[in-house]
Order: sequence, then C-alpha cells, then structure tokens
Amino acid sequence: MKNLTLGEKPLTLAQLSPVAEGHRLKLRVSAKTYAQLKPSRQMVEDAVGRGEVVYGLTTGFGKLKNIAVSPKDLHDLQRNLVLSHCVGSGPDMPLHEARLVVLLRIASVLRGVSGVRPSLVRRLVEFFNSDLIPAIPQQGSVGASGDLAPLSHMAAAWMGHGHVYLEGKRMGARAGLRKLGLEPLVLEAKEGLALINGTEVMKSLAVCQVTRAMNLSRAADIIAATSLEALMGSPRPFGKRLAELKQNEGQDRTAANVRRMLKGSQVVKSHDDCDRVQDPYSLRCVPQIHGAVKTALQHVVDVLSGELGAVTDNPIVDPVTKEVFSAGLFHGQPLSMILDYLGLSVCTLANVSERRIEQMVNPDLSGLPAFLTPNPGLHSGLMIAQYAAAALASENKVYAHPASVDSVPTSANQEDHVSMGVTAGRKARTILDNTQRVLAIEWVCAVQAREFRSEIKAGKGVEAGAALLRTKVKALKDDRYLKPDLDAAEDLLASGALVAAVEKAVGSLSH
Repeated sequence: MKNLTLGEKPLTLAQLSPVAEGHRLKLRVSAKTYAQLKPSRQMVEDAVGRGEVVYGLTTGFGKLKNIAVSPKDLHDLQRNLVLSHCVGSGPDMPLHEARLVVLLRIASVLRGVSGVRPSLVRRLVEFFNSDLIPAIPQQGSVGASGDLAPLSHMAAAWMGHGHVYLEGKRMGARAGLRKLGLEPLVLEAKEGLALINGTEVMKSLAVCQVTRAMNLSRAADIIAATSLEALMGSPRPFGKRLAELKQNEGQDRTAANVRRMLKGSQVVKSHDDCDRVQDPYSLRCVPQIHGAVKTALQHVVDVLSGELGAVTDNPIVDPVTKEVFSAGLFHGQPLSMILDYLGLSVCTLANVSERRIEQMVNPDLSGLPAFLTPNPGLHSGLMIAQYAAAALASENKVYAHPASVDSVPTSANQEDHVSMGVTAGRKARTILDNTQRVLAIEWVCAVQAREFRSEIKAGKGVEAGAALLRTKVKALKDDRYLKPDLDAAEDLLASGALVAAVEKAVGSLSH
C-alpha cells in the first residue's frame, strides 16, 4: 500500500486518482505539519478563555449567530452542532468517494487555519489508516456553507453515531470503533464546525468523475477508431494539417490518438483511390466532437486543481493576521459549475457514439448484414442494443440540466444563495455511468462489424482493443442473452483495461 504525505504541498489530481479508482493509501503527516496547527488552536483557546463572542467559537450558527453560548456549554455546542446536522438521506456514497471525502477534509484542516487540536487530526489520520470510513448519505447538501449534512454524518460517525465501513464492511459506528479499540471523538471548541464546514463532498465527486472521464475520453477515441475501420471510413479528416488549420488542442490530441490507432491499417491503404466523398459527421467530425470534450476536461482539471489546495473552512482562524473572520470560502459555486460542465461534456460522447452504432447496425448505411448478425430475420443480432444506447443517451439529456443555476435560500435567509454542487456531482456520475454503457455497446458492435471485413487488416490499436474484447465476449453468430456480454465490455472499459491494452500496443494516448 502506497503512502501519501499530507501538509507539505497541495494535493494533486494524480495523487488522488488511485483513491478515486478504489485503491487504499496510507496517510503520513510530519511532526512539523502537526506543529503548524498550534498557533490557530492557541487563538481559539485564548478567545474562549477571554470570554470573547466569536462566531463559531462561542456563538450559535447560521441564523443563530448572534446568540452567545456559555463557556461551560462549548463541548455541548459542538456536539449538538454535528448531531443536529445529520439529516442526510438516500444511499451511502460509494466507499471510494467517502474515502476521498475524509482524505480531503484532513488535508484541509492541516492548512492551519481551522483552529483544531493537533491531537484531533492525529485521530482522524488513525481512523483513515485503519480504513474506518464513515457511511455518508448522498443527499442533503445544498453546497453553500460547504457540505454540512454529509460532513456531519462523517464527524458523527467518529463520535460513535451512525454507521461506518471498516475494511469495507458496514456496521454501527460504535461497533467499528470498538473493533479497533478506539474511543469516540470528543470535540472541543470550534472543532465540530471545522469538520463539517467545507466542500469535500463536492471535491470528492469532482475528483472521481474527472478521473473516470479522462479514461472514457481515451476509450472513446479507441472505440471510434474501431467503428471507423468497421465502416471503411476515411482517415483523411484526422490528418495533421487539418489540426493545424483548426488550431484546437483537443482536436489535435483526438486526431493524433486515432492516427496512432490506425497505424498499419489496410483499411487506410484502401482509401488511396477511394471515390467516397464524405463520411457522416459521427465519423468525420470525431476530432471536433471528441476534441471539444478534451478541452472541457482540461478546464475542469485546471479549476479542480486549484480547489484541491483551497481552504474552505469558516470562520478562518488565521495566525498570520491574528484575526478570526467569517467569509465565503465554503461556497461551492466553482465546483458546481465545473461539475455541470463535466456532465454536459460527457453527454456529447454518448450522443455521437449512439449515432455510430446506428451507422453500423443499419444495413442501408453500413453495407453490412442487418443488425450485424450473419443470419438476419431468424436472428435480431444487435438491433436492440442500439435501442438501449439511444435510451441511455436520451436519459443523459435530462441529467444535463445544470444544477449550478439553481438556488434555494436556507437558514432563515441567512444563506440566501447556494451552489447545489453535490447535485451537480451526482448528476455527472450518472451521466458517466450511462455514457460508459453506450461506449461499451458501440465497442461490441464495432468489433462485430469489423469481423465481417476481417480480410482487410485493421490498425494495430484497433486489433489490440478487439483482441481484448474477445477474451470476454465471443463473436455473435446466433442470438443469445446479451446482457452479460455488454456488462463484460463495460467492465473492461471502466477498469481502464481497454486503454491499457491499446497503449501497450501503440503507446500513450492523450485524454
């Protein structure tokens, strides 16, 4: 198991991607980093000791900001804050996403402006390294004062309330703590608020979905190249000169990927004296369509990379200025907007993929046997696979409605504009699920279609991808129960196995 050191440098997407892909990491924090927490903690203790009225330290929260709380009640204030905010609903976040939430929240408080004790953070690192991960409901955040409800479930689990996953097994929080011989957390002044006021659920969703999207972007190029060869499409629209004329980096990277896939192709050679004037847009415009998705992904990565190092707490206990001040660093608008952008961008991959499927299964368009079965009529072949792809692509259009343009006032109008960032992230996840399935259907159809023209050698990358698929999905001769075939193709695609197999054959592809 690899180690990840927190606190010395801002986290990067590359460091977090293994967690997004389901792998575990061990966290390491240096004594120097823990020591950097002491100044802000001392500021909290000094303010409490002097009896100062400071939001979040000695007052209520939100609309109750003007109500002072007695020093003797400050433990109860933090406990009550966390428990009262545990109102999440729906299924738990997937375990890999919840792990990222915890990791990111620990990284945030290590910035040294949250006013927490070093001993608290040591406990959180111990929980994480023991794979004691809180069960976090997916719904309940409006993405304004951070992700209050889901992060409260995270904090409450460490306090012995709710549920946890211990090495992947769901159980009561107290039972999980007992198995590790650990006592529940007892929070001091400011610490409850420091744990629940942040954008880590939105960040986790963004990291997980953009990691998946980068894999799908490369896989989509691989699968489109396979469809291009199956349909005897022209390679000319993928030429270097056209990329120079367009001056779009996403197009350039897509075209380069497809050219790499087609290296050694006899289909390419067959176009030397070809009289075909134009291919349909779903083939001819792959560089522009897939390239636009790559450009969008780059923007998402750029914004997310900045957010990974951002402080999102409130109030800020700043030892540099010696001030405790309230601001809006917890607001999730930057994340909600890129999550919406990510979702609608990935919709495009599903839309164009479904059109290529139609090109292959329709004999009037492909010149291939109807629905890619050797015996049309008696057998329906992949006819209804196209229906399924159409249903998924169409469903995506509903989920593409942006969440980031919505807002509903909360906390008696104190929090009168919210980001809906978690909603945007959950929608993006569903769009990625659907798009992954559409691309898997296209891959099955494209490999089947290619085999009707197997006398013409395909490109090296196309052949590598097809060979991988045939390890799990046999050629379709007679009609059979198809769902396991499509599921197997999706698993190969989702796991990164398709991209890995092709890159082994042709070299690295750009996302």
